[in-house]
Amino acid sequence: MHTLSSNNKPQLRTSVLASALVFFAAGCSHSSTSIENHIAESEDKLHDTAQHNTSALTGKPVIYQVFTRLYGNTNTTNKPWGTIDENGVGKFSDFTDVALQDIKSLGTTHVWYTGVPHHALINDYTDYGISNDDPDVVKGRAGSPYAVKDYYNVNPDLADDPANRLNEFESLILRTHNNGMKVVIDIVPNHVARRYESIDQSSSLPSHRNFGQNDDTNVEYAKNNNFYYIVDQAFQVPDSHQGKQPLGSERHPLSDKLFEESPAKWTGNGSRLAKPDANDWYETVKVNYGVKPDGTYDFPTLPEGFNKKNPAEHYLFWQSQLPTAIPDSWIKFKDITEFWLAKGVDGFRYDMAEMVPVEFWSYLNSNIKHINPDAFLLAEVYNPSLYRDYIHLGKMDYLYDKVDLYDTLKDIIHGKTATSQIAVDQAKVADIEEHMLHFLENHDEQRINTTDFAGSPEAALPAMVVSTTISRSPTLLYFGQDVGEKGAENAGFGQATRTSIFDYVGVPAHQRWMNNGKFDGGQSTEAEKSLRAYYQTLLNLSHTASALNGEYFELDTHNRDASVATKNGYSDKLFAFSRYDENQFIVVISNFSQQEATDLTLSLPKALLKAVSLTDGVYKMTDLLTTEEQTEMTVNQDIGTISITLKPLQSSVLMIEL
Repeated sequence: MHTLSSNNKPQLRTSVLASALVFFAAGCSHSSTSIENHIAESEDKLHDTAQHNTSALTGKPVIYQVFTRLYGNTNTTNKPWGTIDENGVGKFSDFTDVALQDIKSLGTTHVWYTGVPHHALINDYTDYGISNDDPDVVKGRAGSPYAVKDYYNVNPDLADDPANRLNEFESLILRTHNNGMKVVIDIVPNHVARRYESIDQSSSLPSHRNFGQNDDTNVEYAKNNNFYYIVDQAFQVPDSHQGKQPLGSERHPLSDKLFEESPAKWTGNGSRLAKPDANDWYETVKVNYGVKPDGTYDFPTLPEGFNKKNPAEHYLFWQSQLPTAIPDSWIKFKDITEFWLAKGVDGFRYDMAEMVPVEFWSYLNSNIKHINPDAFLLAEVYNPSLYRDYIHLGKMDYLYDKVDLYDTLKDIIHGKTATSQIAVDQAKVADIEEHMLHFLENHDEQRINTTDFAGSPEAALPAMVVSTTISRSPTLLYFGQDVGEKGAENAGFGQATRTSIFDYVGVPAHQRWMNNGKFDGGQSTEAEKSLRAYYQTLLNLSHTASALNGEYFELDTHNRDASVATKNGYSDKLFAFSRYDENQFIVVISNFSQQEATDLTLSLPKALLKAVSLTDGVYKMTDLLTTEEQTEMTVNQDIGTISITLKPLQSSVLMIEL
C-alpha cells in the first residue's frame, strides 16, 4: 500500500516481438464490441474457450500489474492536480483484444488490475447515486486505490457509462480470459475509506451491510464492531502533508478542513489519535478483526500442527466453529471475495496483509480455495519473521520478496553491497522460495529509470535476469517498466520517481508504445523497443525453459573461493547459479558492472555435474537470451569450465538439453 506521496512502507516490511507484431498485423479474432455480442450469443462457449486459453501458458506465473486508470490514457497534458477532463483517464474498454494480446506477449499469465474496487475520489457522480467524497480525507484528485469506498462495485472513472460500470468490468474479465490470461484484483482488509458507503443494499445478508453500520460507537472495542472508536472525541483533519493542500489549494465546497466523524475512528495504520498525523493513512480507518486494543485475540486460534494442514483441512476447522465465534469483519470480507469470485475474478492481491491476524487469512483463504482451488493469492508482507506463518498457516500462495532480494538487488546497483548477498538472501528462503514473488517495480516502488534507483533501464537488466530466473517463484512486471518509464511527472499529490497512484496523469513511455491503441511501439524510441524485446524474451523463458521450475545450485561461493578465483576472473560484480531438471541444464551468469567487460572461466563443481549426470566431454551451450550458440562447457575429471566474455550489464542464460 502506498497512501502517502513518499515511500513510507514499514521496515517490517526479438523473435518474440516479431511474432507478436505478426499477430497484430493479422488482426485479432474479436473486437471489444464483438466479444460482447459473442457473449450474448453463447456465454457457455466463451467460458469453454477462456478455460482452454488460460491453460495455454505453462511454467512459472508472470504477473503483469496495470494501474487500470492510467494504462489506456492517451492524454499527454499532465497538468499538476489536473482534473479528469484536463489530464484524461484510462477505461476498462481500453483493454481491447490487441492490448491484451500485447500484454500476453510478455509471457503474462495473470493481469493484476490495480484500482478496480470503488475507492474515494474527487469527481461528481451524484447522478448515479454516489455521494461526493471530501478532499480533506482523499489523497490526490483521483484518490488512493487503497481507500475503498464500496467493495460491491467498481471505480466509476473506469467506465464509459458509470451506470453500467460493473457490467463493463465483467466484460473485461471475460475478455481477459478469452485472451488466455487470468484476473487478479486488490482486496484491502486492513482498512477502508474514511466514509465507506456501499450503495448496493440489494442483499438481505447482514454481512453485506456497510462497514460500521451496526457498530456500538460508545465503546472503543467490541468483537463485532467493524471499527475501533476514540470515544467522546470527534475526528480532526490532519495538517497538510509536505505543504500539499487538497487539490493543490483549488477552491472546493467540501475542502474546508472539516470532516464529520464522531466519535473518531482509529486510522488505517493504527493511529489512535482523533487528529492523525499528516504522515498517517488518514484517508482510511482501521478494520477490527477481533483483536482487542491490548493485542489479545477474541476469536478461535488454530490448533498446534495446522501449519502442516492443507486448505481443505483449514476450511473444515472453520466450518466447525460456532457462528458467534467469528467476528463480523471476517464474514464481511469472506462475502466480498465470494462476490468477486462469482464474477469470474481468479485471485486477489492483499494489501498490507501482515496488519491482519493470520487466523483470519486461514479462514478467508481456505474458503476461497474451497470455491476455486486454483485461485491466485498474493500478499504484501514485509516482515521476514512472518513469512512462514502467512504461507503455511494463512494459506497464502505468494508473498513479496521485498525486504531481502529486491533491496539487495537495488543495493548492488547502487554499489552498496556485493553480489554475494544474493546467495545469502536466496538461502534464507530456500524452504519457501517458490512462494516468494519477485519484482523490480510495482506501484509502491521507484521506477528503475530514475537516479534514485538505477539511472537507466539497462542498468537493472542483470538484476531482472537474476530476479526472473533464480527460483520457481512468479515474476511481477509493472506496466511501463518494459519500455523504461521514468515516472518523472509532477502529478500533484503523487511524488515523481513513482508513477502517481493518486492523480490523473499520463505515462509517457507507455503511451509511446501504446501508440493510440495500436500497441506497436509506433511512437517509441529504438532504445524503448529494444528494451521491450529483451523483456519479452526473458519473461517468456518462464514458460519455455523447464529448468526454471527445477532445482537451484548456487555457483557464487565456489567461484569466489581463493583457489578458484585466482584463475577464473570472477568478481564482486558477477553472480552465477545453475537451474536444472531432467530435461535441461541451465547456467545463468550476470555482469552487474556498468563499465567493465569481463573474461571469465566459470568453474562448475563435481556435485553439480553429478546431479545432472554430465560426464567428461565438451558440451555446446545455447544462450536463451539470444537463441544463438554462445559457448562450450568442458567437463574434465569431474570439474566443469565455461569460458565466456560478458560485456557490461550483460547476462547469459546458457542451456544444454539433457
